[in-house]
Amino acid sequence: MIFAQVGLLDILVVLLYFFATAYLGWLGFRGTKSATDYLVAGRKAHPVIMALSYGATFISTSAIVGFGGVAGLFGMDLLWLTFCNIFIGIFIAFVFLGGPTRRMGHALDAHSFPELLGRRYQSNFVQVFAGLVIVLFMPLYGAAVLIGGTEFLQSTFKIDYDLALLIFALVVAVYVIFGGLKGVMYTDAFQGAIMFVGMMVLIGFTYVKLGGVTAGHQALTDLAPLTPGKLKAIGHQGWTAMPQFGFGDLKYDLWWIVISTIVMGVGIGVLAQPQLAVRFMTVKSKRELNRAVGVGGVFILAMTGVAFVVGSLSNAYFTQHGALLTGKVVKMLDEAKGQAVLHLARKTESGAWELLMDQTVAEGKTNLAPKVAPVVLDKKQPYLDQTVGADKLAQGRSISIVYAKGVTEQIIPTYINTAMPKWFNLVFMLTLLAAAMSTLSSQFHTLGTAAGRDVFEQVARRDQAAPDRTVYIVRIAIFLGFVVAVVLGHFFAKKDYIVARFTAIFFGLCATTFLPAFVGGLFWRRMTKAGAIASMLVGFSASAFWLLLVKEKEAGAIGLVQSLTAGKNSILWNHPNWPSVDPLFIGLPLSILTAVVVSLLTRPPEESHLAKCFGQPASGAGQAK
Repeated sequence: MIFAQVGLLDILVVLLYFFATAYLGWLGFRGTKSATDYLVAGRKAHPVIMALSYGATFISTSAIVGFGGVAGLFGMDLLWLTFCNIFIGIFIAFVFLGGPTRRMGHALDAHSFPELLGRRYQSNFVQVFAGLVIVLFMPLYGAAVLIGGTEFLQSTFKIDYDLALLIFALVVAVYVIFGGLKGVMYTDAFQGAIMFVGMMVLIGFTYVKLGGVTAGHQALTDLAPLTPGKLKAIGHQGWTAMPQFGFGDLKYDLWWIVISTIVMGVGIGVLAQPQLAVRFMTVKSKRELNRAVGVGGVFILAMTGVAFVVGSLSNAYFTQHGALLTGKVVKMLDEAKGQAVLHLARKTESGAWELLMDQTVAEGKTNLAPKVAPVVLDKKQPYLDQTVGADKLAQGRSISIVYAKGVTEQIIPTYINTAMPKWFNLVFMLTLLAAAMSTLSSQFHTLGTAAGRDVFEQVARRDQAAPDRTVYIVRIAIFLGFVVAVVLGHFFAKKDYIVARFTAIFFGLCATTFLPAFVGGLFWRRMTKAGAIASMLVGFSASAFWLLLVKEKEAGAIGLVQSLTAGKNSILWNHPNWPSVDPLFIGLPLSILTAVVVSLLTRPPEESHLAKCFGQPASGAGQAK
């Protein structure tokens, strides 16, 4: 049971955290006196509060546990995502998009991202379609965050996964349903502070354990020969090197997975995240946005940079301090460094040693293969005075994915529970809890707003869309969204880097569907209603087509493509690299092209409406005919 795993101090600290969170949520509830308060925090948020809220919303367990685990598997090439997060997600978003978004949101009295698009293009369809995309697909991102937090709770407290998942979801649901965006932003800022402290302690302890920055990174570089064979085949060249780049061969797959899906999918997709864009409408002037850039940049660097570096360095830690693995040497990788591949063995009850086998299922057939692990042989006693069959037994330590039992999302939790002091488990649990709760609360606040204000109020008759009824619909939608996220979290747990994949799918879908209409609406007066609608439909359709029929991991999991390809997971299965390319690379160019072409071929917006949107007429522009 969970209570057998924790002490009184642990329980008191967690209760104190929940009390502080509940109190901040109550402050938001008490200060929520209007729809503007509930939806955009009264448009008077402090820049530091806004920056921490933006950062805490952006960074979740999907970044720390999910993407941190992917860094443990693929290496420090994920730091390009940190660069994109800061340069695109903070600098470009705050400096170039934040001001126009805030200004146009105020001018059009928009309370949500879909409402901003709908009023800019004077289109109920745009608002409703954007709202439906959010309502239908936000639970996918929510499930990614839930899985990340639940994996750590399960690993730390040794409790049933589904029980941890259910408790986690219920705790977050309670305060977001009642607090509105004021409550969400207060708790986000508090949770962001906890996250920052936790990650700073984590990186400090990690470098101490590895003997310093230089020693730690050199040790990781030296582990390149230990890269598992399946990863080498798709271009992995070690945890401190980029994957092989090219196109048309299996050995380039990893580059396209890392760059197109993880780095660019999330790095560009952040610009069109509804729950982040609405933050720009919560401040009262451009000056507040500029003041928030520094805080936001440092926060994102501390969160993603630490997670990706620690995830990668966990390999160096486990090869030095992990539990010893025993087996027979089947291949020497580097004699001088003691690097080898072991066929793992275990001691039976009779005292004899037996070799372990992995059971796999392929094309309906069950196959057995030796269970192997790359290791650094123990320096004190590399070989034992015992044998398995005619072979002498060796012992050594392996990389992080081996100790995480092949589950990417378990790399960070396993590292924390193995390497860190016991008291830090509690600190990091609160860090992850804060990360998950801050993101989930904003996700589902956005989902509820989309359901109530952007779909219900636009579709229902005017007499049915009373404000009190809208808030009721919002809260029902949040509850149902949580239910869907929990169901997804249950069925997709333990899949290959599922947290990172779910996150990238949602970010990429938002980029292809919303980004041209959003950016075009802010900066191009010639962008038309028809152009926006066409680009949204084309971007969404292209992404859906690619996910359903081409992208191997996702299409294979959905299963539709297999009925068209005699069991293959992609219609392009015999064309290397295409099944690994992210939908963003296909959908976004098509969406941009559609927006430009259709806008140029259709009647421009009325100048009076543009003056309202932009605050002043274009120089020399007359009334649109």
